Amino acid sequence: MQQSNTSAAQRILVVEDEPDIAALIAYQLTREGFRVETVESGTDALGSIYRSIPNLIILDRMLPGLSGDEVITRLRGDSETSSIPVLMLTAKREQEDRIEGFELGADDYLTKPFSPRELVLRVKAVLRRVQDAGAASGGRVLRAGPLRMDLASHRVLLEGRELILTPTEFRLLQSLMERLGRTQSRTQLLERVWSYESAISDRIQTRTVDMHVRRLRSKLGRVGEWIETVRGFGYRLMIPEGIE
Repeated sequence: MQQSNTSAAQRILVVEDEPDIAALIAYQLTREGFRVETVESGTDALGSIYRSIPNLIILDRMLPGLSGDEVITRLRGDSETSSIPVLMLTAKREQEDRIEGFELGADDYLTKPFSPRELVLRVKAVLRRVQDAGAASGGRVLRAGPLRMDLASHRVLLEGRELILTPTEFRLLQSLMERLGRTQSRTQLLERVWSYESAISDRIQTRTVDMHVRRLRSKLGRVGEWIETVRGFGYRLMIPEGIE
């Protein structure tokens, strides 16, 4: 399975059980030059993904049978699919539902009804973040003690063992490692990692960043303790004394 690298060949998988919405999304994205495949169920989505990795998935949370939540949970738990960008759709508009989407590993989140133009812009923004991260890497390798991040291959090794990180967790760790020892506010992290402006509510800012830091710490094990909380401000990654 190989993911296309050229923008003209970028393939988007739309997982939506409402035919009218799926057709609208496909029409708008096709106009923008994307190749679009639509499926109506989570089971069909997984089948399509494992046949050919898409550049991005637009995933409805409320699907019959295998839900969108279950689909993204499976994707994020598999090293072969964990780095696929996912934009989640839902009819639920509460802040808690949006936060839940991010907790599941979504790279972006859009509520129904939505503007087709906004959807296209969100898709392009997510893809641009992925492409910019790869283009800016220049083959660089970041190191912090036993932690090694290869930006070109999008791999993170801890004491030689590869970690399975979501795209957002990868960007969060990259931001912390690139600014080793420097404190970053939640707003700064939100702009650098999620490309969100600070205009979104303080509550969502706090919950979104804190939840991802918590998940990242868990995956890093003892090294996760190196991500320090700067109370009332944000986070920084500090290597303990005596560790090179």
